[in-house]
This record gives sequence, structure tokens and C-alpha cells, in this order.
Amino acid sequence: MEKSAIDWIAYILVVIGALNWGLVGLGSFSAVTYDWDLINLIFGTWPMVAAIVYLLVGLSGIWVLFKLFK
Repeated sequence: MEKSAIDWIAYILVVIGALNWGLVGLGSFSAVTYDWDLINLIFGTWPMVAAIVYLLVGLSGIWVLFKLFK
């Protein structure tokens, strides 16, 4: 079964989301809490763009979940 461009984009966004949550988790375990939110670090000056990226990551997670049980 060949993967479409949408599938690849969704997988990449899910990996980015997973890495972002991993960094957020690592930042909260230290004695001094670090704000290691990668999306916020990249798009911090553009909160609307960051919100769109978060939305796309969430939608990608649903897409990958759907593909997993298809």
C-alpha cells in the first residue's frame, strides 16, 4: 500500500508533535522549569501561526489514528 502526500505530512507532523511534548515533559522534570515548547520557540512572535501548527498536529494525530485502524 503506497502512502499519499497527506499521509507523509501527517506522519511528519505527528513526529514533530511527539518531540514537542517530549521536550515539554523534559523541561518540567528539572528543578527549574524550562519552557521547551518547540512550536512556541519557533513561532512565539506569531501566536496565530503557532495555533494553526498545533491544530494541524492534532488533526494529523486523528488522521494517523484513523489510518492505523483502517
